[in-house]
Amino acid sequence: MSMDIKELVEIDGSYLEGGGQALRNALSLSSILRRPIRVVKIRANRPKPGLANQHLHAVNMLRDITNADVIGNALLSTELEFRPRTIIGDMYREDTHTAASITLIYQTILPVLLFAGRPSRVDVTGGTNVSFAPQVEYMLQVLQPNLKRFGIGFELKVLHYGFFPRGNGRCQLDVEPVRQLSAGQFLDFGQPQTVDGVAFCAGRIPMSLATDMQETATREIHKLWPYQDCRIQVIKHSPDKARDNGAGIVMVAHTSTGCVLGSSALGQKKVLADMLGSEASSQLAGYMSKEICVDANLQDQLIIFMALASGCSRFRTGPLTQHTRTAIYVAEKMTGVKFCVDINQSGQTVVSCEGIGYRNEFIQRNE
Repeated sequence: MSMDIKELVEIDGSYLEGGGQALRNALSLSSILRRPIRVVKIRANRPKPGLANQHLHAVNMLRDITNADVIGNALLSTELEFRPRTIIGDMYREDTHTAASITLIYQTILPVLLFAGRPSRVDVTGGTNVSFAPQVEYMLQVLQPNLKRFGIGFELKVLHYGFFPRGNGRCQLDVEPVRQLSAGQFLDFGQPQTVDGVAFCAGRIPMSLATDMQETATREIHKLWPYQDCRIQVIKHSPDKARDNGAGIVMVAHTSTGCVLGSSALGQKKVLADMLGSEASSQLAGYMSKEICVDANLQDQLIIFMALASGCSRFRTGPLTQHTRTAIYVAEKMTGVKFCVDINQSGQTVVSCEGIGYRNEFIQRNE
């Protein structure tokens, strides 16, 4: 069924961050609210503007999930029109044939499938641990427990790890639909309890590199908190779990009030292992010493759920990232909500939003 072009919501893809964030959030909200969109100037601030492989696969998956009409879904396209019709919970499979980030594809798909009429499984092949994207361990150990505060449940299985440039990683995401999202509260830091995580390597990378990352990270944490429980696993992925070379570290802090904060670093050529361990631990130590409840990489991922939830959601964090400000721009334009950003007496940033209380029409209909 054709729609009047005046009904399109136009999103400026060059706004602030000017990368894929505006596109991802606009697609998710368009699919959930059934609001057709036109995204212009897609990834205008990137060296290669337009849709990259990862974005194209997310667009095409959402096209199938929502039975959408799409114009402009081609590599390097700088303009896209997307007109969704419905949300179909089902089993979906996508092979990117590259190291395109699996977690960023899931970041686009997950919010939509929460509002389907039945559970879904999304099987994606690509990169699990790649630059400029959350590592898969972060999604499992940080994003998953934080989203439970909104009443969101998902399961994520890593079948194979994949790194740049070949990819070859494979994950399965199982999503349970919700009737309505609850407001999330992330204001009370409490006291640090444990620090854990994983330092990993794969392929021809020696295990000693992962050990160096772990030892450096643990030493840095103990400099500030000598008695802090710090348990970072050292893992060498077997060939049946990871065929190619890769290395990295993901650290997670847990507090007495249930706050879960993460930091990470990814192995690159000519970057020493102890530098990676130091980078991840100093970032996490900064969060802990400032007693914030939401880390810099989680901020932007919470915005869409705050906009859709019933009630007022709030989180306490550090300075807002460009990704987060971009996510707020898209959420306000698509839903009509207003985000309030305040600085408290401790210099921390408090973000709040009264959500629209969006209800899953399929679950309502079936009851």
